[in-house]
Amino acid sequence: MSKNKFSKLPLSKEMLDNISELGFKKMTPVQEDALPHILKNKDVIAQAKTGSGKTVAFGIGVLNKIKVEKTKTQALVLCPTRELAEQVARELRKLARFKSNIKILILCGGSPIKRQYDSLKHGAHIVVGTPGRVLKHLQQRKLWLDGMETFVLDEAHRMLDMGFIDDIKKVIKHTPRERQTLLFSATYPEEILELSESVQHKAVNIQTISTEAPNKITEYFYKVFPKDKFPLLMKSFSAYKPENVIIFCNTKQETNDVARFLQKEGIKALAMNGDLEQYQRTDVLVQFVNKSCSVMVATDVAARGIDIKELSMVINFQPPHDDATYTHRIGRTGRAGKEGIAITFYSNKEEYKIKSYQNDTRIFDEGKSLRGDNDFLLVAPNATLVIEGGKKHKVRPGDILGALTKEAKIDGSNIGKIDIYDTQSYVAIKKDVIKTAFQSLKNGKIKGKSFPVWIK
Repeated sequence: MSKNKFSKLPLSKEMLDNISELGFKKMTPVQEDALPHILKNKDVIAQAKTGSGKTVAFGIGVLNKIKVEKTKTQALVLCPTRELAEQVARELRKLARFKSNIKILILCGGSPIKRQYDSLKHGAHIVVGTPGRVLKHLQQRKLWLDGMETFVLDEAHRMLDMGFIDDIKKVIKHTPRERQTLLFSATYPEEILELSESVQHKAVNIQTISTEAPNKITEYFYKVFPKDKFPLLMKSFSAYKPENVIIFCNTKQETNDVARFLQKEGIKALAMNGDLEQYQRTDVLVQFVNKSCSVMVATDVAARGIDIKELSMVINFQPPHDDATYTHRIGRTGRAGKEGIAITFYSNKEEYKIKSYQNDTRIFDEGKSLRGDNDFLLVAPNATLVIEGGKKHKVRPGDILGALTKEAKIDGSNIGKIDIYDTQSYVAIKKDVIKTAFQSLKNGKIKGKSFPVWIK
């Protein structure tokens, strides 16, 4: 334990053991700077980018104070999107394994509100949600925060960008005055500082952006005629051979057009845009993250809050509207010490937009100069099994894993990510054994029950 930097913190042996089992040995800059203050119950405003380890920082602080015997909500975490809320909740559940019976509840739009009412009746120690849905529960007196001790605003800059400031202020009116407030933001615009002053008391200011290792990204800009963009996409794949790609488009229609083109070329690509229902967004994201889909084609709005840890390439189908959007887009690749590639297409008419991007490190060339490997095809290694059973049916990842390894005799190395939702579960399976897995679960049982199963 002596080599584990977390051991220097005033945490229980059970929590430290769990942190060690999760593989956290060294603290990231935001964890090292913020945790000592968080654990002293001080308010903290921290500037840290996505992927900096801030969820672990505030998660340890929140969980350290939870009293399981108290059924009241003791912590509230607000996030800009459902996807980010779900990621935060997953991380918190892992961190919470050191103590049994800590209940973490997600309250976001896109899920039936009655089910959330029913869950709230049983109480939740920690609530993670989006401002609008949390406010709705508060206004309808289904959620009470009179016992709340910790309030977390995660990705606060995005919540402001998305127009949530009024909802956030209304939520705050339902919280106790005596509370710890933790605010995390990638940028410090004036609105964030004003928000901090209004909701925090003598907040400790942590800024780790300068000490965080920059993403390793090689940036290419290719000039191309509009009619040649689709062929250039295929050349980009074959030239750089990525494992997975996010393509950013400026309109919803373009996401659909690009996805359809790639599908006709034999590449599994899915569009992510504002026209999708929440269950469809979840479906797309799950398949992309579990490597059943190689390409996600998204608008900026639809991609907000989505954090992919291992992404080979980002392609801007056209230049974004501003520098900040460009930085946010390409910052999704090249994380955790891995190298990433960012490509931007631009036409003659768009040439004026990219002049500000020119520097000594970015590479500018004609699209026709790109040469690819004609034999390369971007293929997803997995397929997804969808099981009509989830948390409401008491299905757990171990139950599914056991059914596949013991009953279907599938080696565990062929089974990837397992995602459990309220009424459905998604399982990533290597393509060469997907039919075996499907037949086994279709004809077999999980926890003694039969569930409908299909392949995505």
